[in-house]
Amino acid sequence: MSEDNQIDMPQSFTALYVLPGKIKPRIGQHEMVERYELCEDLANLLTEKAATMQFTLGITEELVLQQCELGLLAEPIVVSPAEARWVVCRLAELLNWPMAQLLQSPIPKEPIKSVT
Repeated sequence: MSEDNQIDMPQSFTALYVLPGKIKPRIGQHEMVERYELCEDLANLLTEKAATMQFTLGITEELVLQQCELGLLAEPIVVSPAEARWVVCRLAELLNWPMAQLLQSPIPKEPIKSVT
């Protein structure tokens, strides 16, 4: 069994790469596995930072999630806007935080330019 076949990607992630009206992802399996591993790692790495932000800044969980999404979309771009939203939703899931407000907001289309 190949290594790619051992990774169980959630449908919510694979759906990021299927165009409306299509059933086949627009990227290959190997690339999708790499993207999934990156996004899953980002979500797990952000758990401690997000919890600390919420505690030290005294802000709502929803605001922390919004700030994390904005951070993921800042240049240099590592993930697409759709991937950034998935990462933040996964982060909320890992922390058992509500994400209804996040899911109701549109996914940003453009990267956020850093001010230098």
